[in-house]
Amino acid sequence: MHELSITQSMLQIVLEQAEKAEADRIQKINLNIGELSGFVEESVRFYFDFLAKNTAAEGASLSFNSVPAQARCRKCNIVFQPRELNWSCPNCAQTSVEIIAGKELLVESIEVD
Repeated sequence: MHELSITQSMLQIVLEQAEKAEADRIQKINLNIGELSGFVEESVRFYFDFLAKNTAAEGASLSFNSVPAQARCRKCNIVFQPRELNWSCPNCAQTSVEIIAGKELLVESIEVD
């Protein structure tokens, strides 16, 4: 259900940027979505189609770019992509890590008329 509020915020940002660019219509919205974000693309699309009605974004396509998870070891500072069940550092085997990518959902760009 958190997709509804996120999609509302995303749509507001996109509409504001289109207005600043004096665009009449938004053709495409390119999004970066992290694999750890928990967002379901189909839900975002569903809410977007509903919320975009009667706006400059109605009928716009959504393009999702998946951002893989990345972590940084707090001991040796190496950056790595954790595996599904193995979050230990491949360099020093420590489990104290910081997630540095993979939780995001952001508007990368929009294409307008």
